[in-house]
Amino acid sequence: MLEWTDRHFRYFVRLISRRVLLYTEMVTTGAILYGDRDRLLGFHAAEKPLALQLGGSNPSQLAECARIAEAYEFDEINLNVGCPSDRVQSGRFGACLMAEPELVAECVAAMADAVSLPITVKTRIGIDERDAYEDLARFIDIVASGGCRTFIIHARKAWLKGLSPKENREIPPLRYDVVERIKNDYPTLEIVLNGGIADLDQAERHLDRVDGVMIGRAAYHQPYLLAEADRRFFGDDRPVRTRHEVVEALLPYVETELARGTRLQSIARHILGLYHGRPGGRAWRRYLSQHATKPNAGVDVILEAARYCVE
Repeated sequence: MLEWTDRHFRYFVRLISRRVLLYTEMVTTGAILYGDRDRLLGFHAAEKPLALQLGGSNPSQLAECARIAEAYEFDEINLNVGCPSDRVQSGRFGACLMAEPELVAECVAAMADAVSLPITVKTRIGIDERDAYEDLARFIDIVASGGCRTFIIHARKAWLKGLSPKENREIPPLRYDVVERIKNDYPTLEIVLNGGIADLDQAERHLDRVDGVMIGRAAYHQPYLLAEADRRFFGDDRPVRTRHEVVEALLPYVETELARGTRLQSIARHILGLYHGRPGGRAWRRYLSQHATKPNAGVDVILEAARYCVE
């Protein structure tokens, strides 16, 4: 979810759901150690609970990044062992690490020794020709020995060569049965299912067989699908904001960000899907797309776009 789940999107989604666990974009160890940490790791307190997703394969560097993340008050550290892009592979992190479970276990152990935060791993069900159930089970065994108790498993294998990241999200078939079998065989581990989950009804059906569900692109393109998540999964009966109330609640944040020099487009691009499937939703998207990019665009653009919409 690089360039998608940034701090603006996370603040916006938190106005829809108070309880779902949010994840950052993947941030590399090198970026944290040598880059602008406040820009990379800074977040609004309202975004919590929030997990930091790290990309890296050097145990000592990951441990130092975990210490930094703990100081920023993240709630979880997640090691990405699932991204198949060439750029990620060239840095020796992401899905290619499924071929090195001992190294992943060492990375997990180093972070677990450095901080009190939970250390989780996001992975695939396999890579290239290493896609037998026994390969995945061996990976889980070894990484769990390093101290990982939670695995977020994308129910597709990844081809490290020959497919783009987009194709790797679509072409390899979804194998939910593999993730369910892992849960059956490792009942003491927390197993979270990822991949192709389109709505809360589907998520609820999977929760009969796994411990959690991660929703990615569906939640980005149709964020209001999360509006009922707090009640259905967390027993939180507080009133749900309507879409119009979400817009109103977002405006003070937008004004603050504009005053700090943020361009409206940096925020508006994340809210295009708020009225997905509703009367006026297409006009909302069109108006924001046409006007939020203009110099000095302000909150009036969002208000005007909302006038096209029916709740």
